[in-house]
Formats: sequence, structure tokens, C-alpha cells
Amino acid sequence: MSTKSTIRGYARVSSAEQNEIRQLVALREAKVAEANIFVDKQSGKDFDRPQYQALLECLQPGDLLIILSIDRLGRNYEEIQNQWRILTKEHGVDIVVLDMPLLDTRHNKDLLGTFIADLILQVLSFCAASESESIRIRQAQGIAAAKARGVRFGRPFKKPPENFGTLIYSYESGRLPLVDILAQTELTEPTFYRRLREFRAKK
Repeated sequence: MSTKSTIRGYARVSSAEQNEIRQLVALREAKVAEANIFVDKQSGKDFDRPQYQALLECLQPGDLLIILSIDRLGRNYEEIQNQWRILTKEHGVDIVVLDMPLLDTRHNKDLLGTFIADLILQVLSFCAASESESIRIRQAQGIAAAKARGVRFGRPFKKPPENFGTLIYSYESGRLPLVDILAQTELTEPTFYRRLREFRAKK
């Protein structure tokens, strides 16, 4: 790296509920300044992430990018390979993967070293993509099993009040405006119309 190079870090978790602390601790221990750490809380299926795109705009030739593990970069096999090429070839930056010391583009730049690094990158990228697919399959299986047990997903069913029929009669006769019905029943307007259709279908 040149004397003007900057050390930057990237961390990612798949959702806002997940915690990125472990990655941040590792990046800080690797001497990445707080202002140079970019964090996305988004799926790794592609690279259309706001903080990753902001990182790309900041990177300069000779900079060093540090990530904790390859799956934090992404989980799409082909996209990981492509982004690695973009970062190292087009942006001219070095990359260090903390939990895989052999993935350190600052060292072993000869033909054998490059071959070994590329091979390891392909294996880890494949593992990251496979794990992502396994998670998706497990989630789908869990949802299917829950539905089979009668578990309902989405908003809970909002039951109309006992006097719903009387309210409907007053509404349809023009004596009771919709806003008053919504206030009395505590239904949203879309839910009210669904219950109205159901009520009419039963008559």
C-alpha cells in the first residue's frame, strides 16, 4: 500500500434484528477507524446495498479492505467472484479476510499464491452460497410445518363485534358514516370491506 492508502472495513448482517458487534470488534482490532467502517443490514444475495455502494465510491487504488469472513461480503457465488475482481482489479485495492489468512491479497502475489487464493475464494464462495440456500430451504420447511399445525401467519384475525349486522344495516341505509363504523369496530377500512363481503356472502 502507498503512504496515502486508507484501511476500510465492511460488515454485514442479514436483517435489522441481527447483531453486527462481533464483526465491528474484529474490524476495530484490525485498526480500522470508526469512520471507515461500512455496515449493511441486508441480505447478501446481491450487492445492491447502500453502504457497500458507498464503500465502492470511497475506495482508492492502494486502499486496504478488511472483512471478517467471505460470507459477510456476500452469499451469491458468482457475484462474490465478480466483486472480488472489481475490488482488486478495477479499484486496485487489497483485501484481507480475517478468518482466512490465506485470503490476503497483500502477500503471495506470485502465480502460485494467486492460484491458491483464487481456489480458496471459490471454495468459500461456494460454501457461503450453499449455506444461504440451506437457510432458505429450512425457512420454507419451517413455515410449511407451522402451517400444517394450524399456525397462522400475518396479522391476527380481527373479529367484528356482535352488532356488526346492525352496523352494516345502518351503514347501507346511510344513517351511519364509514368513519363512525371504523371507530366503533376498531377495524381498518380494508378489513371492514372484507368483513362486509363475508357478511353479505353469508346472507
